[in-house]
Amino acid sequence: MHGEDQALDIVQDAMLKLSEKYGDKPTSELPMLFQRILQNTIRDFYRRQKVRSLWTTLLSSFTPADDEDADPLETLQAHEGSNIQTPHASLEQSQGLAIIEEEVKKLPPRQREAFLMRYWEDMDIAETAAAMNCSEGSVKTHCSRATHTLATALKARGIAL
Repeated sequence: MHGEDQALDIVQDAMLKLSEKYGDKPTSELPMLFQRILQNTIRDFYRRQKVRSLWTTLLSSFTPADDEDADPLETLQAHEGSNIQTPHASLEQSQGLAIIEEEVKKLPPRQREAFLMRYWEDMDIAETAAAMNCSEGSVKTHCSRATHTLATALKARGIAL
């Protein structure tokens, strides 16, 4: 059922984009425009899902298994009372989170802002563009650059993605 809901959301997003941007076009052009918009919306969805999955997987490895609502970056500060089994695991977790947080802080401000809104706050491209007062293309560029920069920096520091 979850996949069906996602598919319906994608179609709805594509229909909204069509009506917002191409409502003034002749009706004979709408089917081809809709096909292209739908294809792009599907690609955006899977691209975003892939990147979000990568970061979620990486960051979830730093979250206690019994707390699904835990924020991995907040775990660093509130770590004293956690349920990590060994001091070694606790140290590794703290060091890993510190490295991630440090590398995110090193990103240029617009990249950091776009990355955190898209992948941390789970905002879509349009919401992020509106919040940043820029185009959707700029959001995509900032996120792509941030993701590549972070992946390279984390790999160089021994954190495998």
